[in-house]
Amino acid sequence: MVASPTLRRISVTLEHNPYEVVIGAGGLNRLGEELLAAGIQPGRRILVISNPDVADPYGEVCLQSLQQQGFNADLLVIDAGEDRKTPATVASIHDAAFEHRLDRSSLMLALGGGVVGDMTGFAAATWLRGIRVIQVPTTLLAMVDAAIGGKTGVNHPGGKNLIGAFHQPSLVMIDPDTLSTLPVREFRAGMAEVIKYGILGDDELFQSLEEGPAPDSAAGLGSDRLETILERSAAAKARVVAADEREGGLRAVLNYGHTFGHVVETLCGYGTWLHGEAVAIGMVAVGQLALNRGSWTAKDAKRQKQLIQRCGLPNAWPDLDPYAVLHTLQGDKKVKDGRLRFVLPTAIGHVEIRDNINRDEILRCLDQLQG
Repeated sequence: MVASPTLRRISVTLEHNPYEVVIGAGGLNRLGEELLAAGIQPGRRILVISNPDVADPYGEVCLQSLQQQGFNADLLVIDAGEDRKTPATVASIHDAAFEHRLDRSSLMLALGGGVVGDMTGFAAATWLRGIRVIQVPTTLLAMVDAAIGGKTGVNHPGGKNLIGAFHQPSLVMIDPDTLSTLPVREFRAGMAEVIKYGILGDDELFQSLEEGPAPDSAAGLGSDRLETILERSAAAKARVVAADEREGGLRAVLNYGHTFGHVVETLCGYGTWLHGEAVAIGMVAVGQLALNRGSWTAKDAKRQKQLIQRCGLPNAWPDLDPYAVLHTLQGDKKVKDGRLRFVLPTAIGHVEIRDNINRDEILRCLDQLQG
């Protein structure tokens, strides 16, 4: 990989422990330098956690970049499918932390997709009551969403990410070059989160995805357009996180498409659908719910569905028992005082949070989706 002459920088301006999201081709080679710039002293122990598909092409590059700047870095390779996102896998990271004598000045570094990032972040949050973590995402979905914002966790048989903690990273390093080895299906899954940011508050981003080359592969987008998408998406996430770090209110908008999406993941079985694919299906579903309530127009609902299709993402609701769906929804993290909150679109670029949606509305929506 060739280092880019410039790196794009986005500040996540938290009251405590602010950090930067750094974006640039060849950034993995400059990882050690960026840790020093973030105030992390050489000599620190760093446990790099990755999965086989990522560690093979990028593990040694990562270790060399860290070691060249004086860090004491070791690599732990774990299985990281969605079905392995469990407390047992986190325990294996804790075992490695003990073996490598990580103390309170040490760090964990996630090199991989959202599953690796979530588990590494949670392991760091719970090792010695919390040590620093660095996020180096290698999937589009992790780059634009999972690696930014400090939400960490693992799945429970009853639902996705029910066990977790808020634990902000000290640095997020995004190297678009790592997407060259990402399977096309994984890239398309990440585009679901990019579409989400367009719906939430960036109608220009949404329109650019509609009008430019089909955004269904990294190569098809081109390097400049890809970095712009990464920058705008990361900046959108950073703004929301800075305004509401621990999801007290505004940050809930980031769950757009996720309420129904998590149901799809839970009831279909983790791994049947990639997270981004489930979110895409969830966005179509909540779009139908909003259409039924008159929250947005049929034209905007159609635009969303067409863009999801254009990105090569699924949009059809699976054959699920509607009462099982209702039961799963009630176990969602977003239930508050017994009321389920939905993020509903009102236009391309605008959403609202509603907790007054009754079960009959949901059942009608599900019937329409399966019809």
